[in-house]
Parts: sequence; structure tokens; C-alpha cells
Amino acid sequence: MICWWPIMPKDRPLNLEDIALLAGVSRSTVSRVINDDRYVSDATRAKVLAVIEENGFTPNPGGRMLMTQRVQAIGVLFMLSPNEAFEDPHYFPMLLQGVNEATRQRDYTTLLWLGTEDEEISFQQRILQNRLMDGLVIASIGGDDPLVEQLLKRKVPFVMVERPAQRAEHINYVVTNNVKAAQQAVSHLIEGGRRRVGTVTGKIRHVDGQDRLEGYRLALQAAGLPFDSTLVAEGDFSFWSGYQGAKRLLEQGIDAIFAATDRSAMGALRALREAGVKVPDEVALVGFDDLSDPVMQSQVPLTTVRHHIAKRAELATELLIDLIEEKTEGVHHIVLPHELVVRDSSGMP
Repeated sequence: MICWWPIMPKDRPLNLEDIALLAGVSRSTVSRVINDDRYVSDATRAKVLAVIEENGFTPNPGGRMLMTQRVQAIGVLFMLSPNEAFEDPHYFPMLLQGVNEATRQRDYTTLLWLGTEDEEISFQQRILQNRLMDGLVIASIGGDDPLVEQLLKRKVPFVMVERPAQRAEHINYVVTNNVKAAQQAVSHLIEGGRRRVGTVTGKIRHVDGQDRLEGYRLALQAAGLPFDSTLVAEGDFSFWSGYQGAKRLLEQGIDAIFAATDRSAMGALRALREAGVKVPDEVALVGFDDLSDPVMQSQVPLTTVRHHIAKRAELATELLIDLIEEKTEGVHHIVLPHELVVRDSSGMP
């Protein structure tokens, strides 16, 4: 009996045909395994993967792109200037950390786009039309931004990490329930005996800012307290808007402040300290994000809403890749849990 063993070439890298010969399967079967096709038996998949690992085979990215029509790249879109995106050293880096964790696990790369609304035409021409990415994770986009409509029209896969302001039934998203979370935070202040509760909002044009303001209003309503527009200081999620907002609210005789972010709460704390106001004895303070800033915690441990920023981005990216690879279908709406973390600044046990 004569046995034939395949002899692999030594003067060139292995290709799909070589792997197929070693595994005793067809070239198309190797291709399906590499592209994670679900219509491959577990035994065949295991055999092909073992040969790939044993030989250190890396698929040719150009050939893979031609076959799958994918570039294996995820875009992360922040409609912000670089200064805005990285003024907060925690929030957006945590979002990127979550995206990166998912793309690393799924063998995708990440492209980051920072820009303002007036740069959207450039984004569409340079990125979308040239197919530089397979889909998008979108954060910090205005509620009336026309880009969402363009993405739906072009059938570009995307997942938002904020609640869509319109056409939510057609849009995939992974979010925190900002309305309920803010309502819980303000109700906590009211339960502590505070009756002049002011708020420093986020960007009102953004859905997160709108929802946290709505939660503030609902908490007052549930407690039978009137909504007073003089107790609302419009901000933009930043430290300095919290600082300026707290100064204005002090003029209205407030006894508590709900800040739309921890960064704003830090700004409010500075304004209160400069004015000689004791926290929480005279004015209680609650933030949102639980970023555990060491500067804030060293001054007065902050009561805040904890939501899982990195996990939200990671799940959104996993969902996006599943949509791109057609492993799921339909529209997905995922709402992650939150919790109120009570510390010293609210004056409540």
C-alpha cells in the first residue's frame, strides 16, 4: 500500500488550498471556517482550526475582504471637537475601552472619527462612500442630527450608545435609562428633606441631557414640588458649566444640586467651597456617572449614579459586529441597569 502525504511549499506562505489539503476538506470549507460561517459542523471546524493553528496560518486580508465584502473595521463616531471629547479624562476613554475590548475579541480594527455637525458631509464622502469601515458605534450626537437619517437611507449598520431622538423603532441601541436614573437621584435628595433642589443640566440638544432633565422634573412632580425654571442652570456636561451653574443656583437659595455628570458636580463643588457653603450640611450634591475621580473623593465622597460605560460600548460593538456578520437580525434595544451609589455628599445614609 502506498500512502501519499501532502508536502507543503517552503518558499512561499501557505494559502487556503494548502490548508484545505492538510485538513482534507475543500477550499470553500476552509473559507467558511475562517469567516465563522454557522453552516459548518463542529467537527470540521475543529479540524480546520487545528491545522490553521499548527501551521501558524494567517488569512490574506485582501482576499478575505473580496470574499466577505468587509474591511474588518468598526468606526466610532463622536460628534465632538477633540477638546470636548477629551476634556473629561474618563467618560469617552471608557467608551473607547469598551469598543476596543469587543473589536479585539472579534478580530476587527477601530477607527475613531471626531468632528462637529458641520463636518458631516466630509465624513460621508471620505468614510462612508469609500467603505473604510463596516459599521458605526455612535455617541454624543445631537437629537436632530441628519446623519442618522443618512445612515438609515444608505443601510449602513450602526448601533447607538444613547437613546435615539427619532425613529427609534428602526435603530439599534444599547443605553442607560437616563430618565429613571436621574429621577432616582433627585428623589434621593428630596427624601433627605431637600425642597429647593436645583440642577445643572447637560447639553439640552443631546438626548442624555434632555432625559436627565426630564428625570429631575418627574422627581419633583412625584414629590408634589413645583418645577421652577430659575432652579435649572443649563450646562454642557463640563466642569466649568457645573462651576458657573452652581454660582447661579446659589443666588436662588437652593439646598441641593443634581449635576448631570460627575465633572459638573466637581465644578459645582468648587463653586460651593469658594462661597463658603458646606456640603452636605447646607447644600447636598449628587452627580451622574460614578467616575470615582480621586480629586472629588478626597474632598467629599460623591453620591452619584453608577452606570456601566465601558460595558455599554462593548455590548454595542458586539451587537454591531453580529449585525455586520449577519449573525443576528431585526432591531435590538438593550437597556442596561444602573444604581444610585450613596456617599457623603448627599447627607443621607
